[in-house]
Amino acid sequence: MNLRLLLAQLTKHHWLLTMLLWIALAVPAQAAVQLRVAVEKGIDRLKVGSSTNAVVKDVSGRKLGDIAAMNAFYATPSEGGVALDTMRSGAVWIEPLAGGYVYIGDSWYRGEVLVIPSEKGLTAINYVDLEQYLYSVLGSEMSASWPLEALKAQAVAARTYAVYKRQNQRNASYDVSNTQSSQVYRGVAKEFSSTQAAVNTTAGQVLTYNNQLILSVFHACSGGHTENVEDVWSEALPYLRGVPDYDQDVTQCQWVKSFSPEELNKRISGVGNVVSITPTLTPYGSLRSMKIVGTSGTKELKGEAVRNALGLKSTRFKITQEPTGLRFDGRGWGHGLGLSQWGAYKLAARGITYKQILGHYYNGTKLTTIKAR
Repeated sequence: MNLRLLLAQLTKHHWLLTMLLWIALAVPAQAAVQLRVAVEKGIDRLKVGSSTNAVVKDVSGRKLGDIAAMNAFYATPSEGGVALDTMRSGAVWIEPLAGGYVYIGDSWYRGEVLVIPSEKGLTAINYVDLEQYLYSVLGSEMSASWPLEALKAQAVAARTYAVYKRQNQRNASYDVSNTQSSQVYRGVAKEFSSTQAAVNTTAGQVLTYNNQLILSVFHACSGGHTENVEDVWSEALPYLRGVPDYDQDVTQCQWVKSFSPEELNKRISGVGNVVSITPTLTPYGSLRSMKIVGTSGTKELKGEAVRNALGLKSTRFKITQEPTGLRFDGRGWGHGLGLSQWGAYKLAARGITYKQILGHYYNGTKLTTIKAR
């Protein structure tokens, strides 16, 4: 498939072409740590291309062919492997030349891409320098217009999380995904001068506890107080303790959701028609668990399971019985553990440094610089 048609469409968004030019100025002279990011998973047809001429190879490094600059092909599953135009192999690498960008699905990314077969189609894994990856993560997770100290705090938290996952991930194919299940990563379209500055000025910095990398999870906002990790998940961690937050007046983190009895019955399976619900709260007012009694059974769900089942933004809410059903008035967005992004924004706006922000949300941690390996 010729990418000239795609390029013509992109001219409607001329910012992307401009960005591809100035982005090259921010490339570090030497890659430190390479990360494997699953950008697409389990799809039957995947568009891949390159902004420059690119080489296509198999996993042994043998050249299979070329892709001309601003051209793309559709990769499809083929007899336990991957077909890319006339090229076929168990898996294929697309390696842009001369500092080019790789096109995966519908976005541009730095680095290279490995396309492998999976049980449900194809998986595309972006191999990218950690610091360059973070340029996009910051712009995907936070507003690029936020105070620099907030962006720097996010840079350290995101870097720590990525390296922690790289060292502890059980999936043999990739380290992290590009969604909220890991941290959001949308390619070069989400890079900005401010996110690059935040990453560059904190380059290599990670958080440790007792000389070990921490699981530096974060969320949009807690609604006034973060939580102890064991009240949300299972294992207690000394650095993920509940602390007072500064995001309780953020309107984006205040929400209301209502359910009719029929909707509630559909979302809470296995108990029949819901008769009563009894919540148990954490010390800071979030839902720890909920006992649900129905016409054909009883079950108890942890707070996060309730949040997922009902599609709620958080587990910090009050329930009101209304004539039409139940109304949930909530605060917060996310699991409420570790760094609150809106809290970091509020603190940075007060002149608090990124080191102080990180120290507040991750108890007893130290800032360390990692070495390439």
